[in-house]
Amino acid sequence: MNELLSKSWRSLALRGFISLVFGILAAFWPGITLLWLLVMFAAYALIQGVASAVAAVQNRKTNGDWWLMLLWGLVGIGAGVIAFMLPNLTAVVLVLVIGATALGSGIVDMVMSVRLRKVIRGEVLLFLNGLISVAFGVFVFFFPGAGALALVWLIAMYAIVSGLLLLALAWRAKKWGTDYEEWPHGLTHKSL
Repeated sequence: MNELLSKSWRSLALRGFISLVFGILAAFWPGITLLWLLVMFAAYALIQGVASAVAAVQNRKTNGDWWLMLLWGLVGIGAGVIAFMLPNLTAVVLVLVIGATALGSGIVDMVMSVRLRKVIRGEVLLFLNGLISVAFGVFVFFFPGAGALALVWLIAMYAIVSGLLLLALAWRAKKWGTDYEEWPHGLTHKSL
């Protein structure tokens, strides 16, 4: 799994960058219309989902855990397609779609981090990202009628924190890749 992440550090960095940009745009434009928020979310989910799915498929022969990244990619692609195909969604439904995406991706990130705990150090960043995503998704499901405009700030904070955590993870994953190439075959970070 650490080899999958070290090879996919660019995908993690892209996910983090997209999340960070989405969060900053949402924070600086809080008066954004619901339709524009929908378009931004759909693009964010699609690009992030495609990046994850492509990275998973490219590494399917080298790692048995590739399907977790593919699953996360499919969640993002599905959410993006739904958001683009049904632009007249109400504010509550849009918020629930965003919450479901956060919940699903958070669970996948947490599962991946648990599977990584025996192999690498720093998997806690992925777990924290998953935990934040799950907490955000649960909050959205408990308070769906809070209004999309009021949730823009919460969505922005979630996306910024998630983006920063994913960028930090990508930076560490890139280092894992260079460290992994220098080690004798079969050794892991924790075995040293």
